[in-house]
Amino acid sequence: MPEGPELHLASRFVNQACRGLVFGGAVEKSPVSRNPEVPFESSAYRISATARGKELRLTLSPLPRAQPVREPLALVFRFGMTGSFQLAPAEALPPHAHLRFYTASTAPRLALCFVDIRRFGRWYPGGEWQPDRGPCVLLEYEQFRENVLRNLADKAFNRPICEALLDQRFFNGIGNYLRAEILFRLRIPPFEKARTVLEALQQHRLSPELTLSQKIRAKLQNPDLLELCHSVPKEVVQLGGKGYGAEHGEEDFAAFRAWLQCYSMPGMSSLRDRNGRTIWFQGDPGPLAPKGAKYRKKKSQETQPAPMDGMEHPPPPIKAPSKTPGTQRCLPEMTAAQEPERPGLQHDPGAPIVLEKGRRQQATTGRRRTRKRKADTPSEESGGTAAS
Repeated sequence: MPEGPELHLASRFVNQACRGLVFGGAVEKSPVSRNPEVPFESSAYRISATARGKELRLTLSPLPRAQPVREPLALVFRFGMTGSFQLAPAEALPPHAHLRFYTASTAPRLALCFVDIRRFGRWYPGGEWQPDRGPCVLLEYEQFRENVLRNLADKAFNRPICEALLDQRFFNGIGNYLRAEILFRLRIPPFEKARTVLEALQQHRLSPELTLSQKIRAKLQNPDLLELCHSVPKEVVQLGGKGYGAEHGEEDFAAFRAWLQCYSMPGMSSLRDRNGRTIWFQGDPGPLAPKGAKYRKKKSQETQPAPMDGMEHPPPPIKAPSKTPGTQRCLPEMTAAQEPERPGLQHDPGAPIVLEKGRRQQATTGRRRTRKRKADTPSEESGGTAAS
């Protein structure tokens, strides 16, 4: 799933690809998309982009003397699992291009497309950043750090550090692969309590006797967790390309894979956290690891993580009904991790939420089948023979 660096790289791509281009006409939405229509039409306008955390803002700015006369329009995008922008010939649009901005020139006519294979991405006319998201880890580091340390009493920090790192109220831009890489570099067990890890940073102050260059050198040599939440995403941006995702092209992905140290790498272990997300790590998982959970180790011949690992809200596994009589009556209680949740910033609000359906109907059907079997089976009281 695209994280902060991917959104930042996408905004850079839009600005570079659209530099010097003049767009015109109406914005076109694919008929299969459930996103809103974009109420914008102009004979001549330009497109620019900026990113903040896991959101990207696209601004459509009419040129002077463009018709009809109107104000600029901003759209905020959340990429879901597979969102991206592509510039393509208007006569050869890429598959799954769900929102299209056409150039005014016809020689040749181009289209800036929001491409989203799985259609979990969203766009919102109006251009307002989601208000409950915290400062961006990439572009607003000082505000981000202050926001985390000021709110350590929040119940979000009662949870394991690997889960707290996905809370976009405090770590806007951090996602699954980034949390694994950050914790691995500091050798922090992913299921250590978040408050325990972060409280020590409140007292961390460099000596005032150090010069500015000495302070910078000390931070670079011994970064803390919050500093890595800023510098590790910057490393991905500096790789160029489009960041995470094999669908972006072998060359782009090869550079990213070479950069990874922990996420889905051979020799690393993995566990599912309380929200069903896979966390990769090395060594002891920590005291808050799910009880009874068995972690698996990545082998060199294994392939990349399954697409479900990239989801902010993967659906709970649905098992086929058992053929053993009576087993449906013994269905376990749903855990907190399995219960469908409303969109919230404790997880990424732009991520897909899949509600599990049919559970109650399955249990009811199983009970009916069990009662029918009992009615058809001879009892000892009626002279039947009991099975041994």
